[in-house]
Amino acid sequence: MGTIKLRKWDTVEYLKTEEDMVMYLQACMEEAGDDAAFIAAALGDIARAKGMTQLAKDTGLGRESLYKALSGEGNPSFGTILKVMHALGIKLQPQPAAHA
Repeated sequence: MGTIKLRKWDTVEYLKTEEDMVMYLQACMEEAGDDAAFIAAALGDIARAKGMTQLAKDTGLGRESLYKALSGEGNPSFGTILKVMHALGIKLQPQPAAHA
């Protein structure tokens, strides 16, 4: 019996268009609840898909700082999240929460 080769799943490979990225972030935000690290990691996936070097230039933040902040293990400030979203061309759009 032959060996099966598996690759680690990388979401970034599937974030090809702006629409893919926005839909992915929307889905993550719906799933995250109060898990800010989950949302930061989703932004990190989008940032890697678009290019972390360009994001660093656009935000004025260091590449390594961005990797850490958007890893899901960092704790970025809300200001950093807003800078990243702006640089990625994604806007934060408030809407009423659905009531249970």
